[in-house]
Amino acid sequence: MSDDALTPTPNTCDLPRRRSDFATFNEAIDYAARSAKGLNFHDMRGTLIHAYPFSEMRSDALEAARRLVAMGIGKDDRVALIAETGPEFAALFCGCVYAGAWPVPLPLPTTFGGKESYIDQLAVQLESSDPKMLLYPGEIAGMAKAGADRQGCLGESWDEFAARPAPECALPEASPDDICYLQYSSGSTRFPTGVAVTHRALLHNLRGHATSMQVQSSDRVVSWLPWYHDMGLVGCFLSLIANQMSVDYLRTEHFARRPLAWLDLISRNQGQTLSYSPTFGYDICARRISSQSHVEDRFDLSRWRIAGNGADMIRPDVMQSFVNAFAKAGFKASAFTPSYGLAESTLAVTVMPPGEGIRVELVEEERLSGRPRDLRRPARYRAIVNCGKPIAGMEVEIRGEDGSRRADHQIGKVWCRGESVMHSYFRNREATEECLVPSEDGTGAWLDTGDMGYMADGYLFIVGRAKDMIIINGKNHWPQDIEWAVEQLPGFNHGDIAAFAVETENGDETPAVLVHCRVSDPEERIKLRDQIADKVRGVTGMNCVVELVPPRTLPRTSSGKLSRAKAKKLYLAGEIQPLDIAA
Repeated sequence: MSDDALTPTPNTCDLPRRRSDFATFNEAIDYAARSAKGLNFHDMRGTLIHAYPFSEMRSDALEAARRLVAMGIGKDDRVALIAETGPEFAALFCGCVYAGAWPVPLPLPTTFGGKESYIDQLAVQLESSDPKMLLYPGEIAGMAKAGADRQGCLGESWDEFAARPAPECALPEASPDDICYLQYSSGSTRFPTGVAVTHRALLHNLRGHATSMQVQSSDRVVSWLPWYHDMGLVGCFLSLIANQMSVDYLRTEHFARRPLAWLDLISRNQGQTLSYSPTFGYDICARRISSQSHVEDRFDLSRWRIAGNGADMIRPDVMQSFVNAFAKAGFKASAFTPSYGLAESTLAVTVMPPGEGIRVELVEEERLSGRPRDLRRPARYRAIVNCGKPIAGMEVEIRGEDGSRRADHQIGKVWCRGESVMHSYFRNREATEECLVPSEDGTGAWLDTGDMGYMADGYLFIVGRAKDMIIINGKNHWPQDIEWAVEQLPGFNHGDIAAFAVETENGDETPAVLVHCRVSDPEERIKLRDQIADKVRGVTGMNCVVELVPPRTLPRTSSGKLSRAKAKKLYLAGEIQPLDIAA
């Protein structure tokens, strides 16, 4: 991979654009390589450090595929890849696809949790995906190799793998119904679920997404999203290959340190820009600029055509703050493009038509929670964001608990059906059968997303997320991971802890943990609370609310399982009373 050319790849070229109309992703890579477009990697200050045309990426990918075949890795084997934003991962991901193996993107270590937490996380996800090998950047060789050794698979750095021979060989033919890649949707460390996505599902979703966004000839993408998350991997990497679009990348950790470098990159783009972020990305930028003036002197956001919102609940107040901060720099509120999706549907389910911006409906809180209206109190309303219309080829319905279809403005579970829906959860039949429901007419399974919402005039409004998922700053956390981490402290049993998200006074969300407490000494209770908070911070990177409650307080289902939903409901209603930590 040479660094000779530091001229960014162009926005336009003579190759006719095809919107993901390929039978396999292999064909999409081959076609993109005929253009002059490609991937452009920037440092923390936004300086271009590597221009990587699709043609060069394809050449490197084919070489990687031959290395894999020479090692005996091929059809349906898994190859785990640490998802560092850079040319090595891009080539290796595509190389796995050419070799018929399934690439499995896994996260980089974070700044919290420590070395051992990361090794534990890797080892559990490697055990779940059962790969033949793990490939990683040399900077984290110690941790990554330790995780691979614990699971019993081969671990090599990018450079070690690149030194292997790549003899000429025949590569397998791909079929549309072959698995293309395996994605861990939740980032779960204790109970991981790998989403198996076929070539057909991937290309169907990319085609529908590109059509909904009305991808145009001069569009260019700017992204800082991590490649182990579906929005970063599918929306801001695979889509750009299948739709032949150039892109400018910042690494996620660089965005975290200098978020305004994201807007600098967008300002320098002479074409129209497509760039996605969870709500918190817009929030960080608005806060950073709030103390500065003359934004129009630094930024030019007038060509930002699609400012996508996704990955967590969209907050209209944050979006308005961003508009207020950057309107003088040419940002248009109509550029906001809310969407809804999940890894189990490859990526997108619904997308707001470009130019319609953020639209909300005010809904009574009692209606959202299903509680009867208390006529003694004034009604309280919540702004529910319109997440757009189903992408082409995707059906969306709202169903009741009994599976019956609900009419417009009736809240229920969001179900979707289409070729984008996942093949299965890897080696987890029970979890697959829980969310994939065969249709009565035999035309494909419905995906029960577990999310709550309603339809209105063809638009989807999301009112809540999957019943157990905790999403903080766009990152998903399974409550089981938090509970398991606390259970590792002495004196706790399975079922002693319930974790869920609660809303703080300023409207943000934070993890809350209810814990059965069996100690009565006041100082020991304080010490225990602090220990639990440290454990949860190691898993989530967030401060949390810790409430010690009497033993046998947490509710259970009829089958004896912990009921987090009921625990949260009782806690918020004041029916679970925490122990006095000072008593």
